Amino acid sequence: MRAAWYLKNGEAKDVMVVGELATPQAAPGEVLVRLASSGVNPSDVKSRRARPLMDMIVPHSDGAGTIEAVGAGVPASRVGERVWLWNGQWGRSMGTAAQYIALPSGQAVNLPSGTDFAAGACLGIPALTAVQAVHLAGNLQGQTVMVTGASSAVGHYVTQLVTLAGGHVLGTVGSPAKALHAQAAGMKEAINYKTESVSQRVKALTGGRGVSVIIDMDFSSTATIVAEGGLAPHGRVVCFGSNAPEVNINFRPMLFNSVSLQFFLVYDLTPQDRQGAIDRLTALLQAGQLQHTVGQRFALDHIVQAHETVEAGQVIGNVVIDLPGF
Repeated sequence: MRAAWYLKNGEAKDVMVVGELATPQAAPGEVLVRLASSGVNPSDVKSRRARPLMDMIVPHSDGAGTIEAVGAGVPASRVGERVWLWNGQWGRSMGTAAQYIALPSGQAVNLPSGTDFAAGACLGIPALTAVQAVHLAGNLQGQTVMVTGASSAVGHYVTQLVTLAGGHVLGTVGSPAKALHAQAAGMKEAINYKTESVSQRVKALTGGRGVSVIIDMDFSSTATIVAEGGLAPHGRVVCFGSNAPEVNINFRPMLFNSVSLQFFLVYDLTPQDRQGAIDRLTALLQAGQLQHTVGQRFALDHIVQAHETVEAGQVIGNVVIDLPGF
């Protein structure tokens, strides 16, 4: 099969190889998926740069395609099923930047017929993260919610889900074009974090009270917004990322405002939370309630450019690789 891989950490142009690897086989309990699309997420490029290698790495955790074969213990009826994948390369060496992947049957989820494969390659990390974040945020009916990075891959889904739940979204964005993208998903007020104080603008938009919930992709900046009164008393921060690994927390305002902090890693959901998130996402897909944005598509031979595009951070939407021969 055609695949891309790397044997050491570094810049994509220096370490990425595209060539031929042996096609994997489905072991007991596994399915063999012929991939149509592979999603490229920021975590994939960060892993390539710095995560210690277990072995040769075929990158990317997200993808979509059809089941071509099944291992012992998996119903033969799954052959031919359209699926999307989660945790393709998490904790293992073989990811979705290849024509085929073998992985546990439960990690290949039925893809409704109304969702194409490129969109399916956006579900494992971006959409599941958004679904779980909004679930953890609680009842959002009538609540004002700040979504950091509202135009990002995750934030765009979060904005839609908060809106569907009856919430009012204030979103941080970095440009007018990104504001328009988030507004199309339901965002009511845009806050340009590059040109204005986020906490001051939030307080101005909420009559000084602050928002009820912050759904957050960068705790390193949001911790300051909370300390400056951007979150209302008894408010909640649901966080799935930070641009800095170490964050100083101003404890006193968080204590005296009874702030709740909820962190989670989408790769490491409990089985119960994972299944709940998958079920909620499946229902949304079947109902056609989600917008998917594929910002740019690349051939496998151009995986270096795909990684560099994600690193540049200028494309609105997900970066997807189309696998050959599908």
